[in-house]
Amino acid sequence: MSLPQLWMAYLTYPTILLYFALIVVASGLGVYFRPTFSQFIVPTLAVVAIYPLAWYAIHRFILHGRWLYRNPLTASLWKRVHFDHHQDPHLLDVLFGSPANTIPTIAIIVMPIGYLIGGWSSSFIALAVGLVMTCIYEFFHCIQHLAYKPRWQWVAKIKQLHVLHHFHDEDGNYGITNYVPDRLFGSFYKNARARARSAHVFDLGYDIEEAKRYPWVMRLTGAPPRERPDGANGSKRSA
Repeated sequence: MSLPQLWMAYLTYPTILLYFALIVVASGLGVYFRPTFSQFIVPTLAVVAIYPLAWYAIHRFILHGRWLYRNPLTASLWKRVHFDHHQDPHLLDVLFGSPANTIPTIAIIVMPIGYLIGGWSSSFIALAVGLVMTCIYEFFHCIQHLAYKPRWQWVAKIKQLHVLHHFHDEDGNYGITNYVPDRLFGSFYKNARARARSAHVFDLGYDIEEAKRYPWVMRLTGAPPRERPDGANGSKRSA
């Protein structure tokens, strides 16, 4: 895949286009309330600082937790948001999160922070920045999963670290572009030699035995959990 092809795959995906539209709307609402310089810059810096920590906590403790698939009310959410992605790491259909889940999550995290800093103006600015951060994360997420070989050493390195999360040990390297939280909380590893390969790197612990006890995800999938992905050209999975 060439860089123009990567950009085309990214820029034509409906979820990304929706994020772009919401960035314009949130920015417009932020400007409508006539923010001062501090009402603009402080929430921007706050979201940039907090976003990687929030993503890390959600990824590690919620998406890689086991309580979502053990509840019939949240099993479909977990399947769509993360299980399908680990079962088929390179499948574009499930590479991006569902907007029905991501947008409320972003708003819940960043808008109260902005409001406390500078009222509604800062709240909408914080939302716009959160959506921009999400778009940046999703672009690099594309690089990490699609058949594109980055030329920049830094981008190649973060791709290697994320690939380890998907193909070696899922209990580490939870970041996308920022691995500072992984280093702070002891989940960072730099290469495959640093850890033994996990038996659950593709099924996230939802193996055959777990599927028998908590069958809702398996029923939605229509098949038992797999120990390895079909690959980038696999068929589209049910949502």
